[in-house]
Amino acid sequence: MSQNPHPKNPRFLKLAAEAKERIREIDIEEYKKRAAATDAAPLLIDVRDAEEFTAGHPPGAIHLSRGTLEGKIEGIVPDLQTPIVCMCAGGNRSALAAESLQKMGYTKVSSLIGGFGAWTKASLPVVKP
Repeated sequence: MSQNPHPKNPRFLKLAAEAKERIREIDIEEYKKRAAATDAAPLLIDVRDAEEFTAGHPPGAIHLSRGTLEGKIEGIVPDLQTPIVCMCAGGNRSALAAESLQKMGYTKVSSLIGGFGAWTKASLPVVKP
């Protein structure tokens, strides 16, 4: 069985679409505006798998894969009012992550539309090994 880091199966896509109805999504332009606001710049949490993150990630991104996010977030981000933007490869896993964080009480969380794909398409900086 092949391990695809961003599955496209119908049930996964349905789950992600439902999550997107309950969260806030922002595009890369909105992210750049928020990141430029020094008083309220969001934390960028990269929820991709370790191999994806290691291959390249935005500077300053915090790596918390989907499998560890809920268990580790409180130790890293104890303030529920902290602005957070979740990012994955294309926007589906980050939508699920944002929904999960909302359920945990985080109030300023969103998902980056297009994920790392949108990041690289916008020619934003990437940290590579």
